[in-house]
Amino acid sequence: MVTEKMMIRSFGNEPALLADGRRAPDRREVSLRWLSGTFLTGITSSVLMGVALFAALDGRQQLAIPAEAYASIAGTANPDADVTRGGRLIAPAIAAKPSDRKIMEVSTVVHEGDKEVVRRQPFARVKMTLAANHVATEDYPAFNPLSIFSADEPEPQPGVRTGQIYGSDVESEVSLKTEAYPTSASNLKIAAGMSLDEIEENVRSNGSVLTDGASQVAALYYVDPQRFSADDNDVDLASGLTARVLEQNMTVSAPESITPQTEEFADDIVPVRQDTPIVKAMMDSGYPEPQAKGLSTYLSPLFGSENLSKGDVLRIGILQKGEQAKIIRASVYRGSRHVVTVALDDTDHYVAGSEPPKLDAIATAFDDSAMTAPSNQNLPRVYDGIYRAALSYGMTKDMTALIIKLLASSVDFQAELRPTDTLEAFFSVADASGQATDQSELLYVNARFGDTQTRFYRFQDPEDGSIDYFDQDGKSIRQFLLRNPVPNGIFRSGFGMRRHPILGFARMHTGVDWAAPRGTAIIAVGNGTVEKAGWDSGGYGNQTIVRHANGYESSYNHQSAIAKGVIPGAKVRQGQVIGWVGTTGESTGPHLHYEMIVNGTKVDPLRVRLPGGKSLAGPALAKFEDERKRIDTLLGNQPPPQVASK
Repeated sequence: MVTEKMMIRSFGNEPALLADGRRAPDRREVSLRWLSGTFLTGITSSVLMGVALFAALDGRQQLAIPAEAYASIAGTANPDADVTRGGRLIAPAIAAKPSDRKIMEVSTVVHEGDKEVVRRQPFARVKMTLAANHVATEDYPAFNPLSIFSADEPEPQPGVRTGQIYGSDVESEVSLKTEAYPTSASNLKIAAGMSLDEIEENVRSNGSVLTDGASQVAALYYVDPQRFSADDNDVDLASGLTARVLEQNMTVSAPESITPQTEEFADDIVPVRQDTPIVKAMMDSGYPEPQAKGLSTYLSPLFGSENLSKGDVLRIGILQKGEQAKIIRASVYRGSRHVVTVALDDTDHYVAGSEPPKLDAIATAFDDSAMTAPSNQNLPRVYDGIYRAALSYGMTKDMTALIIKLLASSVDFQAELRPTDTLEAFFSVADASGQATDQSELLYVNARFGDTQTRFYRFQDPEDGSIDYFDQDGKSIRQFLLRNPVPNGIFRSGFGMRRHPILGFARMHTGVDWAAPRGTAIIAVGNGTVEKAGWDSGGYGNQTIVRHANGYESSYNHQSAIAKGVIPGAKVRQGQVIGWVGTTGESTGPHLHYEMIVNGTKVDPLRVRLPGGKSLAGPALAKFEDERKRIDTLLGNQPPPQVASK
């Protein structure tokens, strides 16, 4: 038996024999042949992998870029690009999306004499991000406060060209005429009643023509169709038929399926270029004031201060769903070093959190070329942003001027746009091109500027035929009275006791002084009737007094001249030029002394609480609510928010 030890011994323990004088290799030496083979193998592998990668790319050597950068590239020829994530984060290069414009066919009803005509008309719905790089298709007027409230707006005609939204779709034009039901007598001949045999005979002979495909158009519901089926299983009139009542000349549209909105996460990087409070840094980046204050309340104690220093970076994590954005995380970096993080817990409260994953945008936050750094620098004014966006979306200058006038009481047109400022409009157009004409009418506007949202609807009052714009509660969007009759004027002196500049002693100043160059136009602060127009011997010089509704009067004094046609008994409209600034009477320089009188008592025009505009009530309010619901349903709007008050 050969053991393992014997087997090893049989192999020998002497070194291998080498021929031709070769010696055994030293392990410390490097084989040149091995090194060359390894090197050549590596080069060959690299060449083969490069060829395979090039073939896979198929000539597309450009790597993918982020959606934000792609949206800002000039000349991008992808009309289907729908970049929603981070669209707000690049203020100077926000891209307008083709999906923000939609043309739809809508049935409207117009009153023509004693008939109602229902026809389909094209309408355009546009959602405009005002901070995007819009290019106006034509020149628009320069900003002038006086022109906003001037009387250039044409008086609306009683007959509405567009009409009201109809509740159903029609295939073509339909004329409707309503007549009172004759309750006393009728000149129509009444036919004699049919016997049961006659009814059965009519059903048997006409039953086959009372169907439209698989639907039963009409039937005598009090007759059982089974009575007319033969014993040998003859044709059953009720087989496979379903009853459906349709109004004439109308179609029933199937409800459109609503695609559920998905949640998207985005990181907003806010570089701090100077010492500033957390609240101000967020508001300057477009966040609403309540959100900014709420986050600062939780972040400040952990950060140790309510202020951010120059060089800090604020990183905000946003969860977006549709138009709603929710802040779920916020971090502060000092340079590139993480300082503190707060995040929402399961109970929607901010608590201390760990540092989020690294983001390259933190290091490049102050790089002017970084695409992720939000900034509202170099954005146009609100006035210019509205005109550029509206004209680029096919609206006319007159329609845009109307929007400007309706928003004038709640929007500062000289302020800089924010990246979150938007304007939605719904108006009639000429055809499928979506271009508005002089015959087009504005039906709906939803404007959002910062924390302020203004939504109003067009409505024709059936009582007097007047056309105006109302909010969701049926209150006119127009102000009852303006507070400044000289839009270009400068405030000089307020209401109250003061030392008279001419008399030299203390005296009650019963109005407000607006200084302006001689000849500056003065406008009526509201609709009313001229009560006085002429010279006043008490020191007011050329004076005009206008009587408004509900006991309000406005007085305009020291005018250089009174406009033609402004005489006692004449009607004036809000914004109409009624005179020009001067220095007549007891005056030290050209200015307007403006007074407001309520029930015979002079009050401070800048502090008195003014009533709102016209409010709908009764049947008019009910019709307006029906019209508003039709528009909201057509546009898929959410119900307007309800604000609780004490």
